[in-house]
Amino acid sequence: MGRRVRTAFGVLALAEVVVFILVAAWIGVGWTILATLVTSALGLLLLGRQGTRALTELRAQAQERRPSGRALGDAGLIAVGGLLMLLPGFLGDIVGLLCLLPPTRPLLRALLGRVFVSRLPAHLRGPVHVRSARAEGVGGPAAARARPMVIEGEVLREDPRP
Repeated sequence: MGRRVRTAFGVLALAEVVVFILVAAWIGVGWTILATLVTSALGLLLLGRQGTRALTELRAQAQERRPSGRALGDAGLIAVGGLLMLLPGFLGDIVGLLCLLPPTRPLLRALLGRVFVSRLPAHLRGPVHVRSARAEGVGGPAAARARPMVIEGEVLREDPRP
């Protein structure tokens, strides 16, 4: 896995340099540097505004004791988007902007969810259904006392702790 990640980062860095050179050849070096600074400032502004909103929503959900999965995902996307916008590079700026804008965030959240679920082993993918003989009823309390309860299963790993 480490080799793939390093290769991916290397390819992305190379792509950023190529795009930077192409933009500099198209509009000039000065304008390209100015555009990079402007996108970084825009990223900082959006990170401040959207980050404050996301933290406020997280705080409100925690006070109301509601699940905060979506708000936590939004906060993570905002943090990644802000970082990508602050770093120089136009490709990262585009992805960062998609992470920071509220209309595109649900699309990215759904896409990332599909990617993560597709990488999970089949037995860990939802939904999980659990059946219990005790909950379904096996003949009442007298029948439960007459027969010992047996739970069939398989040991997947043994705990080495004493």
